Amino acid sequence: MSNAFGDIGIIYKDKNFLAINKPAGILVQKAPGAGHREAEAPTIVDWLLENYPEVKTVGDKPEERPGIVHRLDRETSGVMLVARNQETFDYLKSQFQERKVQKTYWALVFGNVKDSSGRIELPIGIKSGTTKRTVFAKKMKMIKEAVTDYEVIKYLKIGGEDFTLLKVLPRTGRTHQIRVHLTAIGHPIMGDKLYGGKRNQLAGLDRQFLHAQSIEFTSSTGERVKFEADLPEELEKILDFNEG
Repeated sequence: MSNAFGDIGIIYKDKNFLAINKPAGILVQKAPGAGHREAEAPTIVDWLLENYPEVKTVGDKPEERPGIVHRLDRETSGVMLVARNQETFDYLKSQFQERKVQKTYWALVFGNVKDSSGRIELPIGIKSGTTKRTVFAKKMKMIKEAVTDYEVIKYLKIGGEDFTLLKVLPRTGRTHQIRVHLTAIGHPIMGDKLYGGKRNQLAGLDRQFLHAQSIEFTSSTGERVKFEADLPEELEKILDFNEG
Protein backbone atom coordinates (compact mmCIF):
# COMPACT_ATOMS: atom_id res chain seq x y z
CA MET A 1 0.00 0.00 0.00
CA SER A 2 2.07 2.90 -1.30
CA ASN A 3 0.96 6.45 -0.55
CA ALA A 4 1.99 9.46 1.53
CA PHE A 5 2.51 7.04 4.40
CA GLY A 6 5.08 4.96 2.54
CA ASP A 7 4.79 1.27 1.73
CA ILE A 8 2.74 0.13 4.72
CA GLY A 9 1.82 -3.48 4.10
CA ILE A 10 -1.02 -5.46 5.65
CA ILE A 11 0.24 -8.92 6.60
CA TYR A 12 -2.99 -10.03 8.26
CA LYS A 13 -6.26 -8.55 9.43
CA ASP A 14 -9.46 -9.69 11.05
CA LYS A 15 -12.15 -7.95 13.10
CA ASN A 16 -9.90 -7.82 16.17
CA PHE A 17 -6.41 -6.82 15.06
CA LEU A 18 -4.01 -6.01 12.24
CA ALA A 19 -0.50 -7.24 11.64
CA ILE A 20 1.21 -4.60 9.49
CA ASN A 21 4.62 -4.31 7.85
CA LYS A 22 5.98 -0.93 8.88
CA PRO A 23 8.53 0.66 6.51
CA ALA A 24 11.57 2.51 7.84
CA GLY A 25 11.40 6.29 7.93
CA ILE A 26 7.93 6.72 9.39
CA LEU A 27 7.12 7.44 13.03
CA VAL A 28 4.53 5.33 14.80
CA GLN A 29 3.10 8.42 16.52
CA LYS A 30 3.87 12.11 16.84
CA ALA A 31 6.85 12.75 19.09
CA PRO A 32 6.28 15.11 22.06
CA GLY A 33 7.83 18.51 21.47
CA ALA A 34 8.56 17.76 17.81
CA GLY A 35 9.45 20.64 15.51
CA HIS A 36 6.97 21.89 12.92
CA ARG A 37 8.41 19.80 10.08
CA GLU A 38 8.34 16.58 12.06
CA ALA A 39 4.93 17.39 13.52
CA GLU A 40 3.55 17.60 9.98
CA ALA A 41 5.08 14.30 8.86
CA PRO A 42 2.57 11.43 8.46
CA THR A 43 2.66 8.66 11.06
CA ILE A 44 1.37 5.12 11.45
CA VAL A 45 -1.35 6.56 13.71
CA ASP A 46 -2.46 8.94 10.95
CA TRP A 47 -2.65 6.01 8.52
CA LEU A 48 -4.67 3.95 10.99
CA LEU A 49 -7.19 6.72 11.63
CA GLU A 50 -7.63 7.21 7.91
CA ASN A 51 -8.06 3.55 7.04
CA TYR A 52 -9.37 1.98 10.28
CA PRO A 53 -11.24 4.77 12.12
CA GLU A 54 -12.64 2.32 14.67
CA VAL A 55 -9.27 2.41 16.49
CA LYS A 56 -9.88 6.04 17.51
CA THR A 57 -11.08 5.07 20.99
CA VAL A 58 -8.87 1.99 21.47
CA GLY A 59 -5.86 1.81 23.77
CA ASP A 60 -4.41 3.16 27.01
CA LYS A 61 -3.90 6.63 25.48
CA PRO A 62 -6.12 6.65 22.40
CA GLU A 63 -5.72 10.40 21.95
CA GLU A 64 -1.98 9.82 21.33
CA ARG A 65 -1.61 6.25 20.06
CA PRO A 66 -4.97 4.69 19.18
CA GLY A 67 -4.78 0.94 18.70
CA ILE A 68 -1.00 0.84 19.23
CA VAL A 69 -0.01 -2.14 21.36
CA HIS A 70 3.77 -1.81 20.86
CA ARG A 71 6.08 0.40 18.80
CA LEU A 72 9.04 0.29 16.46
CA ASP A 73 11.65 3.05 16.12
CA ARG A 74 11.32 5.38 13.17
CA GLU A 75 14.19 3.79 11.23
CA THR A 76 13.21 0.21 12.09
CA SER A 77 11.01 -1.76 9.70
CA GLY A 78 8.92 -4.86 10.16
CA VAL A 79 5.96 -6.47 11.92
CA MET A 80 3.68 -4.48 14.22
CA LEU A 81 0.40 -5.46 15.86
CA VAL A 82 -2.53 -3.04 16.08
CA ALA A 83 -5.72 -3.72 18.06
CA ARG A 84 -9.08 -2.79 16.49
CA ASN A 85 -11.10 -2.95 19.71
CA GLN A 86 -10.44 -2.45 23.41
CA GLU A 87 -10.90 -6.08 24.39
CA THR A 88 -8.20 -7.18 21.95
CA PHE A 89 -5.93 -4.32 23.02
CA ASP A 90 -6.18 -5.35 26.67
CA TYR A 91 -5.51 -8.98 25.78
CA LEU A 92 -2.46 -8.23 23.60
CA LYS A 93 -1.11 -5.76 26.13
CA SER A 94 -1.27 -8.44 28.82
CA GLN A 95 0.57 -10.85 26.52
CA PHE A 96 3.41 -8.34 26.18
CA GLN A 97 3.47 -7.53 29.90
CA GLU A 98 3.62 -11.22 30.80
CA ARG A 99 6.41 -11.73 28.21
CA LYS A 100 4.43 -14.26 26.24
CA VAL A 101 5.11 -12.54 22.91
CA GLN A 102 8.20 -13.64 20.96
CA LYS A 103 9.65 -10.91 18.76
CA THR A 104 12.50 -11.72 16.39
CA TYR A 105 14.66 -9.09 14.71
CA TRP A 106 17.46 -9.14 12.17
CA ALA A 107 20.34 -6.75 12.79
CA LEU A 108 23.58 -6.17 10.90
CA VAL A 109 26.31 -5.06 13.29
CA PHE A 110 29.89 -3.90 12.98
CA GLY A 111 32.63 -6.44 13.63
CA ASN A 112 32.69 -10.22 14.05
CA VAL A 113 30.58 -11.21 17.05
CA LYS A 114 32.74 -13.78 18.82
CA ASP A 115 30.15 -16.14 20.27
CA SER A 116 27.62 -17.91 18.05
CA SER A 117 24.92 -17.01 20.58
CA GLY A 118 24.65 -15.05 23.77
CA ARG A 119 22.58 -13.09 26.23
CA ILE A 120 22.95 -9.43 27.20
CA GLU A 121 21.62 -8.61 30.66
CA LEU A 122 22.28 -4.93 31.29
CA PRO A 123 19.77 -2.53 32.89
CA ILE A 124 18.94 0.43 30.67
CA GLY A 125 18.35 3.96 31.88
CA ILE A 126 18.24 7.49 30.56
CA LYS A 127 21.48 9.43 30.84
CA SER A 128 20.92 12.44 33.07
CA GLY A 129 20.38 15.62 31.11
CA THR A 130 19.57 13.80 27.86
CA THR A 131 16.92 11.59 26.27
CA LYS A 132 19.53 9.04 25.21
CA ARG A 133 19.39 5.53 26.63
CA THR A 134 22.51 3.96 28.09
CA VAL A 135 23.87 1.15 30.26
CA PHE A 136 27.07 2.86 31.29
CA ALA A 137 26.36 6.29 32.77
CA LYS A 138 27.00 6.68 36.49
CA LYS A 139 23.99 8.93 36.73
CA MET A 140 20.97 7.34 35.09
CA LYS A 141 17.27 7.74 35.73
CA MET A 142 14.32 5.44 35.06
CA ILE A 143 16.58 2.37 35.20
CA LYS A 144 14.84 -0.84 34.09
CA GLU A 145 15.85 -4.47 33.69
CA ALA A 146 16.65 -5.37 30.08
CA VAL A 147 17.49 -8.76 28.55
CA THR A 148 18.41 -9.48 24.92
CA ASP A 149 19.35 -12.82 23.36
CA TYR A 150 21.13 -13.11 20.02
CA GLU A 151 22.31 -15.74 17.53
CA VAL A 152 24.78 -15.33 14.68
CA ILE A 153 23.21 -15.91 11.27
CA LYS A 154 26.38 -15.28 9.26
CA TYR A 155 29.55 -13.24 9.02
CA LEU A 156 30.03 -10.81 6.14
CA LYS A 157 32.71 -8.57 4.71
CA ILE A 158 31.43 -5.38 3.07
CA GLY A 159 33.69 -2.65 1.75
CA GLY A 160 36.63 -4.44 3.34
CA GLU A 161 35.05 -4.28 6.79
CA ASP A 162 33.74 -7.11 8.97
CA PHE A 163 30.06 -7.35 9.87
CA THR A 164 27.80 -9.91 11.56
CA LEU A 165 24.18 -10.58 10.71
CA LEU A 166 22.34 -11.42 13.92
CA LYS A 167 18.99 -12.86 14.88
CA VAL A 168 17.98 -10.88 17.96
CA LEU A 169 15.32 -11.87 20.47
CA PRO A 170 14.50 -9.19 23.04
CA ARG A 171 13.12 -10.71 26.24
CA THR A 172 12.06 -7.32 27.59
CA GLY A 173 10.67 -4.35 25.69
CA ARG A 174 12.67 -1.26 26.64
CA THR A 175 12.98 1.79 24.39
CA HIS A 176 15.96 1.39 22.02
CA GLN A 177 16.85 -1.86 23.84
CA ILE A 178 18.42 -3.77 20.95
CA ARG A 179 20.36 -0.75 19.73
CA VAL A 180 21.71 0.09 23.20
CA HIS A 181 22.58 -3.50 24.11
CA LEU A 182 24.44 -4.27 20.88
CA THR A 183 26.39 -1.02 21.18
CA ALA A 184 27.22 -1.94 24.79
CA ILE A 185 28.96 -5.16 23.69
CA GLY A 186 30.95 -3.29 21.05
CA HIS A 187 28.84 -4.15 18.00
CA PRO A 188 26.64 -1.19 17.06
CA ILE A 189 24.01 -1.60 14.36
CA MET A 190 24.94 -0.40 10.89
CA GLY A 191 23.23 2.89 10.16
CA ASP A 192 22.36 3.73 13.77
CA LYS A 193 23.00 7.48 13.90
CA LEU A 194 22.25 7.81 17.61
CA TYR A 195 24.22 4.90 19.08
CA GLY A 196 26.54 3.89 16.27
CA GLY A 197 29.11 6.65 16.63
CA LYS A 198 31.06 7.83 13.61
CA ARG A 199 31.05 4.39 11.96
CA ASN A 200 27.37 4.32 11.29
CA GLN A 201 26.81 4.27 7.54
CA LEU A 202 27.58 2.41 4.37
CA ALA A 203 27.05 3.83 0.92
CA GLY A 204 23.51 3.25 -0.26
CA LEU A 205 21.96 2.83 3.20
CA ASP A 206 20.20 5.77 4.82
CA ARG A 207 18.56 3.88 7.70
CA GLN A 208 19.61 1.50 10.46
CA PHE A 209 19.84 -2.20 9.62
CA LEU A 210 17.27 -3.37 12.14
CA HIS A 211 14.17 -5.25 11.00
CA ALA A 212 11.36 -6.81 13.04
CA GLN A 213 11.23 -10.09 11.13
CA SER A 214 8.50 -11.88 13.05
CA ILE A 215 6.16 -11.79 16.01
CA GLU A 216 4.60 -14.85 17.66
CA PHE A 217 1.94 -15.03 20.35
CA THR A 218 -1.07 -16.99 21.56
CA SER A 219 -4.35 -15.62 20.21
CA SER A 220 -7.40 -15.13 22.42
CA THR A 221 -8.74 -18.44 21.02
CA GLY A 222 -5.68 -20.29 22.35
CA GLU A 223 -3.99 -20.76 18.99
CA ARG A 224 -0.29 -19.98 18.63
CA VAL A 225 0.13 -17.61 15.68
CA LYS A 226 3.16 -16.12 13.95
CA PHE A 227 3.43 -13.25 11.47
CA GLU A 228 6.51 -12.50 9.40
CA ALA A 229 7.80 -9.61 7.28
CA ASP A 230 10.40 -10.15 4.56
CA LEU A 231 13.61 -8.17 4.72
CA PRO A 232 13.10 -4.91 2.77
CA GLU A 233 14.82 -4.54 -0.58
CA GLU A 234 17.23 -1.87 0.65
CA LEU A 235 18.53 -4.25 3.32
CA GLU A 236 18.68 -7.24 0.98
CA LYS A 237 20.90 -5.16 -1.32
CA ILE A 238 23.36 -4.54 1.51
CA LEU A 239 23.68 -8.29 2.13
CA ASP A 240 24.30 -8.82 -1.58
CA PHE A 241 27.49 -6.75 -1.23
CA ASN A 242 29.04 -9.54 0.85
CA GLU A 243 32.63 -10.09 -0.27
CA GLY A 244 33.23 -13.04 2.00
